[in-house]
Amino acid sequence: MKVLLINGSPHREGNTFIALDEVARTLREEGVESEIVSIGTKPVRGCIGCWQCARTGQCAFQDDLYVEIREKLATADGLIVGSPVYFAGPNGSLCALLDRIFVSCADRLAYKPAAAVVVCRRGGASAAFDRLNKYFTITNMPVVSSQYWNSVHGREPGEARQDAEGLQVMRVLGRNMARMLKAGLLASEHRPEAEPRVVTNFIR
Repeated sequence: MKVLLINGSPHREGNTFIALDEVARTLREEGVESEIVSIGTKPVRGCIGCWQCARTGQCAFQDDLYVEIREKLATADGLIVGSPVYFAGPNGSLCALLDRIFVSCADRLAYKPAAAVVVCRRGGASAAFDRLNKYFTITNMPVVSSQYWNSVHGREPGEARQDAEGLQVMRVLGRNMARMLKAGLLASEHRPEAEPRVVTNFIR
Protein backbone atom coordinates (compact mmCIF):
# COMPACT_ATOMS: atom_id res chain seq x y z
CA MET A 1 0.00 0.00 0.00
CA LYS A 2 1.26 3.46 -0.89
CA VAL A 3 -0.01 7.00 -0.43
CA LEU A 4 1.12 9.85 -2.67
CA LEU A 5 1.34 13.25 -0.94
CA ILE A 6 1.52 16.34 -3.15
CA ASN A 7 3.22 19.36 -1.59
CA GLY A 8 1.51 22.30 -3.28
CA SER A 9 3.82 24.88 -1.77
CA PRO A 10 6.67 26.55 -3.68
CA HIS A 11 8.76 26.05 -0.53
CA ARG A 12 9.95 22.45 -0.71
CA GLU A 13 10.52 22.08 3.04
CA GLY A 14 8.32 24.84 4.45
CA ASN A 15 5.32 24.62 6.75
CA THR A 16 3.20 22.67 4.28
CA PHE A 17 5.94 20.07 4.06
CA ILE A 18 6.09 19.87 7.86
CA ALA A 19 2.35 19.10 7.98
CA LEU A 20 2.54 16.51 5.20
CA ASP A 21 5.66 14.94 6.67
CA GLU A 22 3.81 14.37 9.94
CA VAL A 23 1.14 12.47 8.02
CA ALA A 24 3.76 10.55 6.01
CA ARG A 25 5.67 9.55 9.13
CA THR A 26 2.48 8.26 10.73
CA LEU A 27 1.60 6.29 7.60
CA ARG A 28 5.00 4.61 7.67
CA GLU A 29 4.50 3.73 11.34
CA GLU A 30 1.24 2.07 10.27
CA GLY A 31 3.05 0.05 7.62
CA VAL A 32 1.91 2.16 4.65
CA GLU A 33 4.50 3.45 2.20
CA SER A 34 4.40 7.19 1.49
CA GLU A 35 6.03 9.62 -0.91
CA ILE A 36 5.95 13.42 -0.92
CA VAL A 37 6.25 15.16 -4.28
CA SER A 38 6.75 18.93 -4.42
CA ILE A 39 5.31 21.01 -7.25
CA GLY A 40 8.31 23.34 -7.06
CA THR A 41 8.58 26.92 -8.26
CA LYS A 42 8.34 26.64 -12.03
CA PRO A 43 5.25 28.03 -13.81
CA VAL A 44 2.44 25.48 -14.14
CA ARG A 45 0.13 25.47 -17.14
CA GLY A 46 -3.56 25.56 -16.44
CA CYS A 47 -6.34 23.71 -18.24
CA ILE A 48 -7.37 25.37 -21.53
CA GLY A 49 -10.55 23.34 -22.02
CA CYS A 50 -9.39 21.72 -25.27
CA TRP A 51 -10.71 18.30 -24.17
CA GLN A 52 -7.84 16.46 -25.84
CA CYS A 53 -7.71 14.39 -22.65
CA ALA A 54 -11.17 13.04 -23.46
CA ARG A 55 -9.85 11.74 -26.77
CA THR A 56 -6.38 10.57 -25.75
CA GLY A 57 -6.63 10.00 -21.99
CA GLN A 58 -3.80 12.45 -21.35
CA CYS A 59 -3.43 16.21 -21.03
CA ALA A 60 -2.29 18.09 -24.12
CA PHE A 61 0.54 19.58 -22.07
CA GLN A 62 3.10 16.92 -21.20
CA ASP A 63 5.27 18.94 -18.81
CA ASP A 64 7.54 17.04 -16.43
CA LEU A 65 5.45 17.76 -13.32
CA TYR A 66 2.22 16.53 -14.88
CA VAL A 67 3.86 13.39 -16.27
CA GLU A 68 5.50 12.63 -12.91
CA ILE A 69 2.26 12.94 -10.94
CA ARG A 70 0.30 10.98 -13.55
CA GLU A 71 2.78 8.09 -13.42
CA LYS A 72 2.83 8.02 -9.62
CA LEU A 73 -0.97 7.99 -9.43
CA ALA A 74 -1.00 4.72 -11.34
CA THR A 75 0.63 2.91 -8.41
CA ALA A 76 -0.70 4.99 -5.50
CA ASP A 77 -3.50 3.59 -3.36
CA GLY A 78 -4.35 6.91 -1.71
CA LEU A 79 -3.78 10.63 -2.24
CA ILE A 80 -3.18 13.58 0.08
CA VAL A 81 -2.90 17.10 -1.31
CA GLY A 82 -1.36 19.86 0.81
CA SER A 83 -1.30 23.59 0.15
CA PRO A 84 -0.49 26.88 1.80
CA VAL A 85 -3.42 29.29 2.00
CA TYR A 86 -3.23 32.28 -0.36
CA PHE A 87 -6.17 34.73 -0.21
CA ALA A 88 -8.37 32.07 1.45
CA GLY A 89 -7.60 29.55 -1.30
CA PRO A 90 -4.99 26.99 -2.30
CA ASN A 91 -1.85 27.93 -4.22
CA GLY A 92 -2.82 28.86 -7.79
CA SER A 93 -0.08 26.74 -9.33
CA LEU A 94 -1.38 23.72 -7.43
CA CYS A 95 -4.94 24.31 -8.65
CA ALA A 96 -3.69 24.69 -12.23
CA LEU A 97 -2.08 21.26 -11.95
CA LEU A 98 -5.05 19.65 -10.20
CA ASP A 99 -7.49 21.00 -12.81
CA ARG A 100 -5.58 19.03 -15.44
CA ILE A 101 -4.91 15.95 -13.31
CA PHE A 102 -8.49 15.46 -12.19
CA VAL A 103 -9.89 15.69 -15.71
CA SER A 104 -7.30 13.57 -17.50
CA CYS A 105 -6.45 11.02 -14.79
CA ALA A 106 -9.87 10.29 -13.31
CA ASP A 107 -9.43 6.59 -14.01
CA ARG A 108 -6.32 6.60 -11.81
CA LEU A 109 -8.11 8.40 -8.97
CA ALA A 110 -11.57 6.91 -8.64
CA TYR A 111 -12.30 5.03 -5.40
CA LYS A 112 -8.91 5.83 -3.89
CA PRO A 113 -9.16 7.51 -0.46
CA ALA A 114 -8.06 11.13 -0.45
CA ALA A 115 -7.54 14.04 1.92
CA ALA A 116 -6.63 17.70 1.80
CA VAL A 117 -4.23 19.49 4.15
CA VAL A 118 -3.95 23.28 4.36
CA VAL A 119 -1.51 25.54 6.17
CA CYS A 120 -2.24 29.16 6.98
CA ARG A 121 -0.94 32.05 9.03
CA ARG A 122 -4.28 32.84 10.65
CA GLY A 123 -7.42 32.52 8.50
CA GLY A 124 -8.75 31.17 5.22
CA ALA A 125 -8.04 27.53 6.04
CA SER A 126 -11.66 26.36 5.82
CA ALA A 127 -12.21 27.94 2.40
CA ALA A 128 -9.01 26.46 1.00
CA PHE A 129 -9.83 23.08 2.56
CA ASP A 130 -13.27 23.15 0.94
CA ARG A 131 -11.83 23.98 -2.49
CA LEU A 132 -9.42 21.05 -2.43
CA ASN A 133 -12.05 18.58 -1.24
CA LYS A 134 -14.19 19.40 -4.28
CA TYR A 135 -11.60 17.71 -6.50
CA PHE A 136 -12.10 14.46 -4.60
CA THR A 137 -15.87 14.53 -4.38
CA ILE A 138 -16.30 14.90 -8.15
CA THR A 139 -14.06 11.89 -8.80
CA ASN A 140 -15.60 9.11 -6.68
CA MET A 141 -12.83 9.45 -4.09
CA PRO A 142 -13.80 8.76 -0.45
CA VAL A 143 -12.61 11.65 1.71
CA VAL A 144 -10.58 10.67 4.78
CA SER A 145 -11.30 12.78 7.85
CA SER A 146 -9.50 13.51 11.10
CA GLN A 147 -10.60 14.77 14.51
CA TYR A 148 -10.71 18.35 13.20
CA TRP A 149 -10.43 20.05 9.83
CA ASN A 150 -7.03 19.27 8.34
CA SER A 151 -5.29 22.57 8.96
CA VAL A 152 -2.00 23.58 10.52
CA HIS A 153 -0.91 27.10 11.44
CA GLY A 154 2.43 28.74 10.80
CA ARG A 155 3.78 31.68 8.83
CA GLU A 156 7.53 31.85 9.29
CA PRO A 157 9.55 28.80 8.17
CA GLY A 158 9.28 26.05 10.76
CA GLU A 159 6.47 27.62 12.80
CA ALA A 160 4.13 24.74 11.94
CA ARG A 161 6.16 22.59 14.34
CA GLN A 162 4.77 24.71 17.19
CA ASP A 163 1.14 23.90 16.34
CA ALA A 164 0.68 20.91 18.63
CA GLU A 165 -3.02 20.51 17.86
CA GLY A 166 -2.50 20.81 14.12
CA LEU A 167 0.21 18.17 14.11
CA GLN A 168 -2.00 15.85 16.15
CA VAL A 169 -4.72 16.29 13.52
CA MET A 170 -2.13 15.24 10.91
CA ARG A 171 -1.25 12.08 12.85
CA VAL A 172 -4.90 11.12 13.27
CA LEU A 173 -5.39 11.70 9.55
CA GLY A 174 -2.48 9.38 8.79
CA ARG A 175 -3.88 6.64 11.01
CA ASN A 176 -7.37 7.01 9.54
CA MET A 177 -5.97 6.82 5.99
CA ALA A 178 -3.99 3.70 6.89
CA ARG A 179 -7.02 1.97 8.38
CA MET A 180 -9.21 2.76 5.39
CA LEU A 181 -6.60 1.30 3.06
CA LYS A 182 -6.13 -1.80 5.20
CA ALA A 183 -9.88 -2.42 5.37
CA GLY A 184 -9.84 -3.11 1.63
CA LEU A 185 -13.37 -1.85 1.14
CA LEU A 186 -12.33 0.17 -1.89
CA ALA A 187 -10.80 -2.74 -3.78
CA SER A 188 -12.26 -3.31 -7.24
CA GLU A 189 -14.39 -6.27 -6.13
CA HIS A 190 -16.19 -4.11 -3.56
CA ARG A 191 -16.92 -1.13 -5.77
CA PRO A 192 -20.52 -0.38 -6.80
CA GLU A 193 -21.53 -1.07 -10.35
CA ALA A 194 -21.18 2.11 -12.38
CA GLU A 195 -24.12 3.57 -14.26
CA PRO A 196 -23.57 4.96 -17.76
CA ARG A 197 -22.47 8.56 -17.31
CA VAL A 198 -25.14 11.20 -17.91
CA VAL A 199 -23.90 14.72 -18.71
CA THR A 200 -26.32 17.61 -19.18
CA ASN A 201 -26.14 21.38 -19.22
CA PHE A 202 -28.62 24.14 -18.42
CA ILE A 203 -29.52 24.85 -22.03
CA ARG A 204 -31.34 21.57 -22.71
